[in-house]
Amino acid sequence: MVVNILRGHYKVTRLEDVEIVDFEEMNLRDAIVIAGFPSIGLVSTIVANYSIDALGLKQVGALNSPYFPTLSVVHTGEPLSPVRIYAGALETGAKIVVFVSEFKPKPNLINSLSNAIMSWVKNKGCKLLVSPEGMVVEGKSSKEEDIVDAYAIGSTERARQILQKLDIPQFKNGIIAGVSGVMLNKGKQEDIDVISILAEAHPNYPDARAAASAINVIAKIIGVEINVVPLYDEAERIEKQLQKFHKQAKPVVSGASQIPQPSMYG
Repeated sequence: MVVNILRGHYKVTRLEDVEIVDFEEMNLRDAIVIAGFPSIGLVSTIVANYSIDALGLKQVGALNSPYFPTLSVVHTGEPLSPVRIYAGALETGAKIVVFVSEFKPKPNLINSLSNAIMSWVKNKGCKLLVSPEGMVVEGKSSKEEDIVDAYAIGSTERARQILQKLDIPQFKNGIIAGVSGVMLNKGKQEDIDVISILAEAHPNYPDARAAASAINVIAKIIGVEINVVPLYDEAERIEKQLQKFHKQAKPVVSGASQIPQPSMYG
């Protein structure tokens, strides 16, 4: 059941074990939504954070749950929730929303979290939900000079036609678990356009090169140019920064310093 309430100046949408707090009302009809929750190689988190900076998005909301880590993410002196929402309009007129988190949802929370986001997307009238993921491919070399491949899958025929029109390779066989898997299934069942982007990533460390590959696909879908050269140039610094972040969080969140275990095979 979805419950909408007012809390001070904020609007709160509560669904099962998750509530979404809107800091301000924005017209997000026909927006493209990117959902960035930690996956293999932390691809989703890197993609989400880089997109927020590259596209100049601002925080417009946050998610709360009694099952979220009991901590505050401090950035440039500002306390931030473990799961946040950013949004903005581009010069092209396109509206972009990004859900971002540095922590992998607990298994018992994945359905509630996915349902809350999907409900919010429908209520706002957003037109497309994009979920980037890392993917481990057996036998794939992890040499630095290798080109990282990225694939995608759509929940509806409309979404698959978008991929075909943009010449984005489609993921044909395999298993997609976690938030992306739930969103794809719910998108098919409720006729909501969802695209999951799968970038080949190293499972044992934050993989900025894989994230750059996923961003290139997202840029095609959005119809804008996103310069990923800095992401390649700063891959090592970004990887070390995320590893340090998770190490600092370990005393608060059990297992938070662990790189998310493989949840997808292709």
